[in-house]
Amino acid sequence: MITRRHVLIGASGAALVGCDRLHGSATFRDGLRVFEGLNMRAQRSLGLGQNLAREFDESQRSPTFRGNGNMRPDTPDYARLQAGGFADWRLRVDGLVTRPLSLTLAQVQASPSRTQVTRHDCVEGWSAIGKWHGAVLGPILDAAGLRDEARYLVFHCMDRFGDRSYYESIDLVDAFHPQTILAYGLNDAFIPVTNGAPLRLRVERQLGYKHAKYIERIEAVASLDGIYGGKGGYWEDVGDYEWYAGI
Repeated sequence: MITRRHVLIGASGAALVGCDRLHGSATFRDGLRVFEGLNMRAQRSLGLGQNLAREFDESQRSPTFRGNGNMRPDTPDYARLQAGGFADWRLRVDGLVTRPLSLTLAQVQASPSRTQVTRHDCVEGWSAIGKWHGAVLGPILDAAGLRDEARYLVFHCMDRFGDRSYYESIDLVDAFHPQTILAYGLNDAFIPVTNGAPLRLRVERQLGYKHAKYIERIEAVASLDGIYGGKGGYWEDVGDYEWYAGI
């Protein structure tokens, strides 16, 4: 059966196939932005943003869960953190909050957690089913105390593409979705480096490029303007993908 998820992934894939020919076209980019806006408005107006993504039986897990994007942050700081078992790593939660947090990995692991077996759909055309375990994002945000003007969360990551830091962002609807977690476990083991150790975002109602890896900071903001390139994410800033990737 062809589902709405398949249609959206197919549309994204079609855009990639023609990227060399079409990405330079302002008309093409404007068309994608219109589609993005319609998709987001439809999901929000129908209340689909809080629907659960499909969860699978453990027997349906993929034999391997491939990595994509950067496979390991190529910095001395990350190498040091990894060598120490991430004991010195901290997750900062700051920006428009009343109680900024600096959490150790152990503290993140002690937060209310959730396990879910879900499918990762990559805009490049592949999918994989994995068992994720991690801290539910909502209670961490509650502990930090979001201020009233906060509208988005920016996830700052330890990996880079050349001179550009990787980052992503979501709005508070997706942030408080019950399946949105900060994952530190994959398939009953600590999350591998290729999949984002020590912490990656799982926002299950979005395409895979929104699932930021190697997270070190969550910043609550009122607007995405002025954050790096202002489009809400690394791939969005360079013009490859749109900000809202809901499926």
